[in-house]
Amino acid sequence: MTTKIEILVTGATGQQGGAVARALLSKGHKVKALTRSPDSNAARQLAAAGAEIVAGDLSDKASITKAARGSDTMFLMGTVTEAGMEEETRQGILAADAAKAAGVGHLIYSSVADANKKTGIPHFESKYRVEQHIERLGIPYTISAPVAFMENFVAPWSIGALSQGTHAFAVPAKRQLQLVALADIGAFVATLAERRENVFGKRFDFAGDELSGEDQARILSQAIGRPIRYQEIPIAVARQQSEDTALMFEWFDRVGYDVDIAALHREFPEVRWHRFADWAKAFDWTVLGQPAA
Repeated sequence: MTTKIEILVTGATGQQGGAVARALLSKGHKVKALTRSPDSNAARQLAAAGAEIVAGDLSDKASITKAARGSDTMFLMGTVTEAGMEEETRQGILAADAAKAAGVGHLIYSSVADANKKTGIPHFESKYRVEQHIERLGIPYTISAPVAFMENFVAPWSIGALSQGTHAFAVPAKRQLQLVALADIGAFVATLAERRENVFGKRFDFAGDELSGEDQARILSQAIGRPIRYQEIPIAVARQQSEDTALMFEWFDRVGYDVDIAALHREFPEVRWHRFADWAKAFDWTVLGQPAA
């Protein structure tokens, strides 16, 4: 086995950080799980799985520095939904500075695919500002940049329509979109942590699959066991909810993610990459209120 790593995982009780923590624990690494809520159910589950729970807040540099001290690696991620874009950037910069102050040997920052390509999408650019700061810090780093999550289709903003037989998204039905499963994000970050000096100073956009909305709906129909139709949400409707999100959907339609999936999967064979059909087949569709097929 690869040498055991001690890694501080921020956002460990959330979806992405939790996937990273679980992947690292499954490979025998020592995980310090940073959370603002050490008594939460998610924290207790991670503790039961073998993680050391550490109280800390990305807005508090001293708590991050203290938590990171002695760690070989730190996984850093922010969330725009909780903090807002400006605060996400501020916290990311502060936490990166804390990693340097603590003497962390490898900082892995979770950004988003194509954030470095002037997309004009505010929540892409807020993450890229953190990337730029990390590049200037003079510490070993790697940028982990996933595409859209497969789990977005069962998020609170999507599950209601899906339970009514509609897969709704604000891009044309035939537009291809690259996707990645949360489990693959965890496995990919774990691989970056293990490869260490071989990935220092590198940025990796990554994806598991690419398919159109109508193909997603067809696969969902098969997995769920009843017809799911694709519905294109008008961009004007999306804009009423969020200008940032509308700009992202327009970019999906106009440009879109461009990961060379075949080459990526050859370069990282350690990751058991999920196709969308694999993910849909494995998902527990009883969340829709009825047994899956």
